Amino acid sequence: MTTVTVSADALRHFRFRRHQLDRDPAVGGKGSDVALLDYGVQDTGPDGAAWALAIRGAAASPVDLVYAWTLRGAPHAYRRGDVEAIAVATAPMSETDAGKRIFDANKPLKAAGIPALEALRAIAGHQRKIVRTPTVKGEVSSRLTEVVDQPYLRSCKPCNAIHIYENPFRMAALQAGLELEPDTSPPVLHRIKGLKPPMYRHLGDEAEPRFDVVRNYLRFYGPARIRDAAEFLDARQADVEQAWPADAVEIRVKGEAASTARAQRRFILPKDAEALTADAGAAKTLRLLGPYDPYLQLRDRTVLVTDEKRRKALWPVIGRPGAVVANGDVVALWRPRTSGQRLRLAIEPWTRLTKPDRTALEEQAERLAAHRGVTLAGLAFD
Repeated sequence: MTTVTVSADALRHFRFRRHQLDRDPAVGGKGSDVALLDYGVQDTGPDGAAWALAIRGAAASPVDLVYAWTLRGAPHAYRRGDVEAIAVATAPMSETDAGKRIFDANKPLKAAGIPALEALRAIAGHQRKIVRTPTVKGEVSSRLTEVVDQPYLRSCKPCNAIHIYENPFRMAALQAGLELEPDTSPPVLHRIKGLKPPMYRHLGDEAEPRFDVVRNYLRFYGPARIRDAAEFLDARQADVEQAWPADAVEIRVKGEAASTARAQRRFILPKDAEALTADAGAAKTLRLLGPYDPYLQLRDRTVLVTDEKRRKALWPVIGRPGAVVANGDVVALWRPRTSGQRLRLAIEPWTRLTKPDRTALEEQAERLAAHRGVTLAGLAFD
């Protein structure tokens, strides 16, 4: 098959549409309307998953969703009815993949002769016994520390205490049949009603195609590279390459250097190849994205923001801003300025914002203020 070549503009416009950011956010659908719930919507920051769903036209209630630590150990929202399939899809794909995903915890476990998956099963078993009623994370961690052996523990200098390693703790929770209570800080865990604890009986390589985490990276971030998907998942590149869809179609992006290395070549799912080159339409759609919106979670950041200085501004080490995105292109950054029940947005334009752009931005800001339950005090342009 001939390799198709597309522009970076076409790639961004395709992802924008695939993320359903071109949908009317006033449609007020249910959470199940948002395709990204097959992959998980990260729930980080003051607006989190709820705002990401709202700007995609969903009026999801906590009853419809389940929140769990999954990809990269971050909290994500899913449809409650999908949780069993999600537990399989987000599990490691192999023993070596499990070792990679638990990071620094793997070294002491390996030295003690404890396989990573065995350790994760043990932690999940203990978590299941501990969490019989809603329990704060700190209490679960403290009680775990009392029942696990030394290889599972680390010395935490900031706390001047001994804790279980963080990544295994988070990875094991869903396998223990536990969910996160939304809008709790510190997090509160409780049992998922009706779910038999998965306990890693099935690994990620057995996932249903609709929830498969490798296939879904192509679905939502295609045309994508193997190395990008591996980084997104905190997984071993070798495992991702083995799980790479056999039917994936190679795509080239204009301006990118050709590569002979498979891990650095771009692919897309066959059914998406035509949509990739489709006309994005003349109408401009502008959205106010939160700092951890799924659209901004891509790993090939140079495709979205070509300028290095601007990439650092959008993705700093700490204190991420939100992004104003129009038809896939970042046109401004935004930060909230809250005083009591009044919200003002500080806007840093990256391009000239037309009058229609500003009108759309004001509408989005009003919607965000209503979402937060406060009054919009206006926009301040830097």
